[in-house]
Amino acid sequence: MGLVKSEKFTAQQNSLANFAKAFGHPARVAILQHLFKINSCICGDLVNEIGLAQPTISQHLKELKNIGLIKGNIEGTSVCYCIDLKNWNAMKKDFGVFLDQDLNLNDSCC
Repeated sequence: MGLVKSEKFTAQQNSLANFAKAFGHPARVAILQHLFKINSCICGDLVNEIGLAQPTISQHLKELKNIGLIKGNIEGTSVCYCIDLKNWNAMKKDFGVFLDQDLNLNDSCC
């Protein structure tokens, strides 16, 4: 598969694609759901909750942090993670605009 020429697309298109990529793996969805469920930062081990190896969990956490859906703080020897609500709400707004594009369409096309 070829390289994506992201410079050909708008910042919003690239942002939506990156967020969609985060939801493209069920482990990342499960991590986000768990963080919402506990409604606080998690410093403990997600391995037991998600059921994957620690390096795999760490990689998914890194991906979620890189796109800004979660944030983390170092506390001693552990890193605590929680939902970054500012970025989460911005993502929801962007996806809402994107998904609502059909509201003004009529059903007479094709």
